[in-house]
Amino acid sequence: MSDRHAHPRTALVTGASTGIGAEYARQLAERGYSLVLVARSADRLAALADDLADRYGVGVRPLPADLTRDADLSAVEERLRATGDAADAPIDLLVNNAGRGHGGEFATQPTETVDSTLALNIRALTRLARAVLPVQIGRAERLRGSGRPRPIGVINVASVAGLLPSSPGGAVYAASKAYVLSFTDTLAVETAGHGVRVSAVLPGYVRTDMTRYVQEMGLPDIAFVPKERVVADSLRGWAAGRVRVVPGLQYRAASALLHALPSGLFNAVARRVSP
Repeated sequence: MSDRHAHPRTALVTGASTGIGAEYARQLAERGYSLVLVARSADRLAALADDLADRYGVGVRPLPADLTRDADLSAVEERLRATGDAADAPIDLLVNNAGRGHGGEFATQPTETVDSTLALNIRALTRLARAVLPVQIGRAERLRGSGRPRPIGVINVASVAGLLPSSPGGAVYAASKAYVLSFTDTLAVETAGHGVRVSAVLPGYVRTDMTRYVQEMGLPDIAFVPKERVVADSLRGWAAGRVRVVPGLQYRAASALLHALPSGLFNAVARRVSP
């Protein structure tokens, strides 16, 4: 039996218990993917897994893990390295969604918060991609010539903040997302010849627990993109081989403006409006 038909499509989603991660899980289940869901909250994961399995009839495995802890990160890496020779099916799609968005002026941020943000937004994302890509490259090359093979690869959740020349109040977060963009761009080049697709999605503001402080500022509705749109756009873009996906017309326009705007001018404005 060919690899293409030996198992259902399988996706692993990090940060899957709430927000954008839970929406990835829902839309992938709707598309027929079996799921491995990773997050710190075992109770939330179990409830989500039961709901998706009942609603869509797909296999869902909760894998509770704190990706800032070495032992937990290693356990998820081990799952990503599965080749399908044993019980665990190989991962067709890794969604690197887990991340931290805590901000504040850098000089006053607790060192522990800085370390945790870097560990989750950069170290864990990088390690998980490194674990899965060798398996995906091998599978994609074996599937060549087998008709129209299903897409295989990685979606890294970045942010429009990663495009900003400066981000007062969010230095570590924005810099970590700039890393994700550069990292993804290079991976996409390196893996394209093997038939593996790697994409970054750049959301703007989305109504999730991570942006609660922004929502309380009373920003207009136009500043927010629904999480359903973020996920649907990124899945379509990834399947089509797009390297960067910016959901929402307002943020596509903003990203184009950022490319055209001199960084010095942007930084001057940022200095004026920052507290």
